[in-house]
Amino acid sequence: MKKTLISLALAALSSHVWAGNLQVVVLDKDGKPVADAVVVVVPVNKGAPKAALPSQVTITQEKMRFVPAVSVVAVGAKASFVNNDPWEHHVRASAAGLAQFSTANTGGFELRIDGKPEGRPARSAEGVFEKAGAVLLGCHIHGSMRGHVYVSDSPWAILTGADGIANIEQIPDGAAQIKVWHADQLIDIVPQQTTVSAVAGKVTMQLNVVPRRRRV
Repeated sequence: MKKTLISLALAALSSHVWAGNLQVVVLDKDGKPVADAVVVVVPVNKGAPKAALPSQVTITQEKMRFVPAVSVVAVGAKASFVNNDPWEHHVRASAAGLAQFSTANTGGFELRIDGKPEGRPARSAEGVFEKAGAVLLGCHIHGSMRGHVYVSDSPWAILTGADGIANIEQIPDGAAQIKVWHADQLIDIVPQQTTVSAVAGKVTMQLNVVPRRRRV
């Protein structure tokens, strides 16, 4: 009986995937911190993230901007677009990066949202992000409006802060790939390989561009 319990315990330990933490620092071409870069970690081993990616997100159209400018969601996430401006807006969602220039791109969706009536609730419309990848948000009427949604099929995905740092927790130990995406980087930078362990790791990745200053 004792041997059986020991065997079961050893089997449980051998099948357990320990989790580690990873800090990713994203810099621009000039070596300065980059905010709102998407960091995605794809571990070889399976495991459960500390928190699931959002399956629902609210994006407002306000002062001729999409707010937030960048969102990270799970595949299949539903988005509620709310027009807080008094004039009509559209939402055009299509592939971002070089794919946005492809005439063969048939993914995404289009919505029309009336302006907010004075003294009444704002109008809204919903869309679904069905495919993984970066999505460009635009408006047919106001060409200067730009926003982005990164749809991740890995739950270990997060935006960098103003300091260019993304802290990803509870990643399964072992080999993992790190990908970084930014709206101004049309050609993705080469992913980096790393090994996650119980000792917290740190990786620095650098863009090939200096991001444009966002309008406030």
